[in-house]
Amino acid sequence: MRLDRLWIQAHIPHQNGMCLLDEVLSWDGTRARCRSSTHRSPENPLRAYGRLGAACGIEYAAQTMAVHGALVASAASTTAAPGFLASARGVQFSCDRLDDVQGDLVSAVERLAGDENTALYQFTVSADEVVLLRGRAAIAFDVFRPRAGADRAGAQRGIRT
Repeated sequence: MRLDRLWIQAHIPHQNGMCLLDEVLSWDGTRARCRSSTHRSPENPLRAYGRLGAACGIEYAAQTMAVHGALVASAASTTAAPGFLASARGVQFSCDRLDDVQGDLVSAVERLAGDENTALYQFTVSADEVVLLRGRAAIAFDVFRPRAGADRAGAQRGIRT
């Protein structure tokens, strides 16, 4: 089964133009790699003042983290909890913008640590095997969403049953 843009949109909350990834290249229990050509599109929703700044690469990596969570959950026959980018640390840039990068972007993530509440990933975004940015990101999961078997009132108070 090819894990293309349609699969990605069916498994992460980012839809239509905000889904920045084209396909999953590889994945396992701790890593994922995705490819994208959307950085060259004049319709990219992250563009500002006619350009796509390098910091937008963090969103490409964050979506790859969401894909990784969806893949791991799917393999376990569950659904991934919604996650939110809590912080990006130690980010290093080797370019100023992404829209003038000719090759496709490859975002690679590796989950370093985590539990049901948080995850810590390291990431790179590259093109033609040249790293454009790298860093670490913390993801916070929505722990107050109702879980299977939780009563509605308990879920609203953050209590799991």
